Amino acid sequence: MQFSDKVALVTGAGSGIGKATALRLAKGGARVAVLSRTDEEINATRDEIVEAGGQAMAVSADISDPDGMRAAVDRIMGDWGQIDIVVANAGINGVWAPIDELMPDEWDKTTTTNLGGTYLTLHLTVPHLKRAGGAIIIVSSINGNRTFTSAGATAYAATKAAQVAMAQQLALELGPHKIRVNAVCPGAIDTQIDDNTDKRNVAAAEIPVEFPQGDIPLTGGEPGKSGDVAETIAFLASDAARHITGVPVYVDGGQSLLR
Repeated sequence: MQFSDKVALVTGAGSGIGKATALRLAKGGARVAVLSRTDEEINATRDEIVEAGGQAMAVSADISDPDGMRAAVDRIMGDWGQIDIVVANAGINGVWAPIDELMPDEWDKTTTTNLGGTYLTLHLTVPHLKRAGGAIIIVSSINGNRTFTSAGATAYAATKAAQVAMAQQLALELGPHKIRVNAVCPGAIDTQIDDNTDKRNVAAAEIPVEFPQGDIPLTGGEPGKSGDVAETIAFLASDAARHITGVPVYVDGGQSLLR
């Protein structure tokens, strides 16, 4: 998978799946704009790419902030003049709580970040992708699509289901412009996303379920690696996936088949 003539934007590229994806695309020759609101993390990702011989820029922005995202996209276009691959990865778990305890501002923060941020990322980059076609990969989840057993995760699950709907809707809308749109739906992956999860009284919303021994069949219960998802994203971004669009790909080792 070679991306030597491509420019990629990866949101949430300071850690986890986003960082692994940025490194993978850069390894394939892409110039990668690594975006996050955490300067220290994206600077580290950029430096790692550059030290390995790749090309990268660190772009600081909150994906839910229209002005910040517009400035970020303008900077990429000003420096590199094109955007060919967009990986809409940034997001939060937010607050997990029973629906009658989940406050409106908590719901709004999760939906504004995950769904609104995905919208803004695509709203601002699609005009540039339309010039020569390209690939969009939205990082969703098995939650809200195949599994519904994360107690209290109503806001999160709703945004992840909506992201898959966006990918499928936009696959039709953008197909005539030679833009492919797909979603990846990771299961348990070894990342730091739990750091932005606030669980409150989730036991009240939990339904007890007994799973077979080892709830991820392929790995004996061990979570996947960020690189596992990054390889899938790289495939979907490449010409090898030139006839694939509107597809959710589950990267979970079979986890969601049990739940």
